[in-house]
Amino acid sequence: MKILAVETSTLLGGVALMGEAEGLIAEARLNVRSTHSERLMTEVDHLLRQAAMDLSEIDVFAIAIGPGSFTGLRIGLSTVKGFAYATGKPVVSVPSLEALAWNFPYSPFPVCAMFDARKKEVYAAVFRWNGKGFERSIEEASLRPADLVRAIEGPAIFAGEGAELYRETIAAAAGEKALFPPRHQMVTSPSSVAYLGLCKAKNGEFSEPVSLVPKYIRKSEAEVKMNAK
Repeated sequence: MKILAVETSTLLGGVALMGEAEGLIAEARLNVRSTHSERLMTEVDHLLRQAAMDLSEIDVFAIAIGPGSFTGLRIGLSTVKGFAYATGKPVVSVPSLEALAWNFPYSPFPVCAMFDARKKEVYAAVFRWNGKGFERSIEEASLRPADLVRAIEGPAIFAGEGAELYRETIAAAAGEKALFPPRHQMVTSPSSVAYLGLCKAKNGEFSEPVSLVPKYIRKSEAEVKMNAK
């Protein structure tokens, strides 16, 4: 089984190709100030060419479903849906914050995965390693960084663009209990999305492309303004 994963939750998006037997075949990430709509298809095409594969050889497509950038998530999901419709292959969805937590398997400390949610808030969830994988101790929510820190007991790893953005706030509230990883571990890896997607596919946890929507957590600014009229 081969899976193509797409991750567009944040500015640093990417794609990964993984095989059940081969493991990670290829991965591409790009941190540039351009939209995913401008570069995503180019990245997918480049990845497949480098792997000497065709889209028809992919058995399942994985998408990081959110939370995260409203625009990025829509672009990623619409791309994966297009692949699924074109090839007739199934789709699996992977929570973006859970994929970020997989930068730290076997961690003895809770992993607090955080994305910038604007309005001085973060999209965040807290995960604990149970010996086989991560389980949530705090579900995905949009909240202020200081409120999140107060809900965590003991040392914890704070990762993600939200942790970088509010590092001083977190450090002031948690003190030495706040553990910050190196910057290269602060971003969600497309290969983690591929790995979790492969696990879901093997368990038959597929998503229906027609009804699949991004996990936004809260309404977009456009929806808020529309409802206020």
